[in-house]
Amino acid sequence: MALMWPRINGLRVLELGTPGRVRTELTDLTLSGAKRATAGLLPLDYEAEGEEVEHVGERLVLVDDSNSPVAQVEITRVELTPFAEVTWEFAEAEGEGYSSAEDWRETHRRYWAGAGYEVDDTTTVVCLWYRLIPFPPT
Repeated sequence: MALMWPRINGLRVLELGTPGRVRTELTDLTLSGAKRATAGLLPLDYEAEGEEVEHVGERLVLVDDSNSPVAQVEITRVELTPFAEVTWEFAEAEGEGYSSAEDWRETHRRYWAGAGYEVDDTTTVVCLWYRLIPFPPT
């Protein structure tokens, strides 16, 4: 299968959010340690792009808004979860100031709708937890 996501030095690239202000904010939250998780949609981000879901121990290159490497992250936990069942534990680990799991769901439903993808309660969310590895890794 063709590689669909960008690679840097053989590692998949992690681009958080959409380019511009959102990507800069999410990257900064990760670099500060406040953001320790991120979500993707199995049908939109993986199946449509021909990518496998990340696995525990995999390292990804975190890039900033100009696609420059700023750090690596190591995946520490992966859960495939129906949209309606995303937990508060995960929402809190995303580090974006959600007040509840329902707040997380409302915000993400709007985000993905804005990207042209409607989610329902059964849409599979890929919940990734990670730890920051300063760049360049030692």
